Amino acid sequence: MARLRWLLPALVLLVWLGAAGPLGSLSSRLTGLQENDTAAFLPDSAESTRVADLQQGFSRTESIPAVLLWESTDGRLDQQTLATIGERVQEAARVAEEAGALAGQPTPPIPAEDGEAVQALLPITPDVGDEIVTLVEDLRETLPVEGTDAFVTGPGGIFADFANGFAGIDGLLLLAAFGVVLLILLVVYRSPLLPFLVIGTAGLALTAGNAVAYLLADAGVITVNGQSQGIASILVVGAATDYGLLLVARFREELRRERSKYAAMRTALRRSWEPIVASGATVVLGVLCLLFSDLASNRGLGPISAVSVTLSVVAALSFLPAALVLLGRAAFWPFRPRYGIEPPEGRGWQRVAAAVGRRPRRVLALSTLALVAAAVFAPTYDASGITFSDAIRGESNGVAGQEALARHFDAGSGSPTVVVTPEATWPAVAEAATGTDGVATVVPFTGGAPGGPPVAADGLVRLDVVLDVPADSTEAIDVVQQLRTELDAADPDALVGGDTASNLDARETAARDLRVIVPSVLVVITVVLALLLRALVAPLLLVATVVLSVGATVGVAALLFDGVFGFPGSDPGILLIAFVFLVALGIDYNIFLMTRAREESLRHGAKDGVLRALAVTGGVITSAGMVLAATFGALSVLPLLFLVQLAFLVGFGVLLDTFVVRSLVVPSAVSLLGDRTWWPGRLARRPSPEEPERELERV
Repeated sequence: MARLRWLLPALVLLVWLGAAGPLGSLSSRLTGLQENDTAAFLPDSAESTRVADLQQGFSRTESIPAVLLWESTDGRLDQQTLATIGERVQEAARVAEEAGALAGQPTPPIPAEDGEAVQALLPITPDVGDEIVTLVEDLRETLPVEGTDAFVTGPGGIFADFANGFAGIDGLLLLAAFGVVLLILLVVYRSPLLPFLVIGTAGLALTAGNAVAYLLADAGVITVNGQSQGIASILVVGAATDYGLLLVARFREELRRERSKYAAMRTALRRSWEPIVASGATVVLGVLCLLFSDLASNRGLGPISAVSVTLSVVAALSFLPAALVLLGRAAFWPFRPRYGIEPPEGRGWQRVAAAVGRRPRRVLALSTLALVAAAVFAPTYDASGITFSDAIRGESNGVAGQEALARHFDAGSGSPTVVVTPEATWPAVAEAATGTDGVATVVPFTGGAPGGPPVAADGLVRLDVVLDVPADSTEAIDVVQQLRTELDAADPDALVGGDTASNLDARETAARDLRVIVPSVLVVITVVLALLLRALVAPLLLVATVVLSVGATVGVAALLFDGVFGFPGSDPGILLIAFVFLVALGIDYNIFLMTRAREESLRHGAKDGVLRALAVTGGVITSAGMVLAATFGALSVLPLLFLVQLAFLVGFGVLLDTFVVRSLVVPSAVSLLGDRTWWPGRLARRPSPEEPERELERV
């Protein structure tokens, strides 16, 4: 019988370890399926998407323009330098052709009016995918000419720099995440073995999650980009670690009450599986609300995150218990939990619980006032959008090239805005476009015949509109927005597309998603909590406190992003993802607290129950909060601004929720509400073991 007790855990370990190889092989292919083009994620109804479809009628060959630019370092360019630049243009075309990425012949070198710069447009096929990073690097090595600074910029160059920012997802990002988690666990548990068991659980969950995501993406069920893969990877590491910490803490607690490690694990699993599953379900349902998004990038993030969190729960309730029960008390070496001996730790949280119990009104008032004071600044958060140029941190040849392009040419020449209009009204539309502030030139598409008549396709004419501001700037987005208004008056059937219009449509779609998905997440999570806690007051209280915590986080971010960090702005899509994660993950810790509070309340009443729960769970939940904040903080190692912003929003928000909301606001509120917390349900209170002894003492 003793042999059978270790046989099942051993089989579970063998299944997980045996599957690790095939799963790892599949997960390694996920990066190759990324689609990082903004236009690929827009809904079919977006105006820029419709223009992209109509453009195929004018040119059967799709392309991404890469702007090859040379800027003189010492005045006007001489004839010899211009001749050398012409040779470099042909060499660049040959490099692109050898890479299978050339979509057409490059333009001849185009000198600037001031004679200090030259540009040429090199059309690159969109099918090059993530290989554009390597291609652009090769082009940049080909271009240098003595006496000039050379750039590959425009949509092709900047997109390559942007995509290159995701290159560290499989290496640097995960190394930073696992490294910081390992460090925290070593400090918390002071054990050389246990942290690796928890890290191993997270690693297996991550591998399995990426493998399933690859199968879904390969089948065309979901769309994956670098953002969704990176965020989902961080989420699975943090979630698996959190669930592992909860189980480990309960197992260690039960080892002091049970001689048998098997009995201790049975009790630990029986007490832990419900909050872990409920927590996972909350996060899964919360992120699945992203399926309501009109942006394919968000819709892809929802299923990837849901799959990853589900596998985190499975790993935390199968692989980790199996490993722990086989090792028993040795897993905690050198500080093994001994049967019958209560631990010395936890006194700090007992003092916190006692302080909350003595003055719950004061604690609730002060902590809530602090959160409200921070949340007041939330409306000042700038979510008007950021461009590719702004999104790239550090040095970027593409961004520097855009700045050089603006010094010598019309800033938007490398990426013109495209207008498609009925043939009968194109002169009036062209006139209206020319009169729009921010427009430099309007030229009808003639199919390569200078001065020829406009090409008509299915009764439509294409106009190429060059802006006098950089095409990827927020100023350009404002110009395109005004251009659409002006053209609606000239002909309502005129459509405005191009890269700038795609950025505008992405921003507007993200703002729409924020209005739709936020209430959906709140409703779903409230329902899950009501079913779990079998009450209405407690779920509404928890959701309200988490929303207040999110508001305070956004308020603090608004102050720091603008006044301290000097960020150029943010994006409504980042705000949406941060909200979904903060609400779902913030509820996690309240679930851990309140499920234990309900258990204690059955014996001690709601007031004493929540204080006892706070004293017992304070250490593990705080450790879990620090781990999750640290894992999301690892996103800041990638050179992309929106990941840095997301790292701060989620990391700071989790810490705020852990140390203020879960530790002060919720316990003090429940302490004041008492048994009304569990309305309309009623606790079938059971006497605690101490009550008979107290009755005997009283008699």
